Amino acid sequence: MSKLPVVSGPDLVRALARLGYETDHQTGSLIILRNQLPPHRRLTVPNHKELAKGTLRALVHEAGLTVDQLIELLNG
Repeated sequence: MSKLPVVSGPDLVRALARLGYETDHQTGSLIILRNQLPPHRRLTVPNHKELAKGTLRALVHEAGLTVDQLIELLNG
């Protein structure tokens, strides 16, 4: 298992957009994403310069990804 990268909220939103997630709305510093493909998951991403490791790990898990898949999305 790879080490979690340091990621900002907007960078994570761009990476998840490659999987079909679109910004539904934003409330304060929270960006709510919705997947257009089934099972239509919703993710809440904080709009921070650096996401906490636990928050990032939880978002990766909720999106159904592995850390390696996340790194690939961020790089490409």
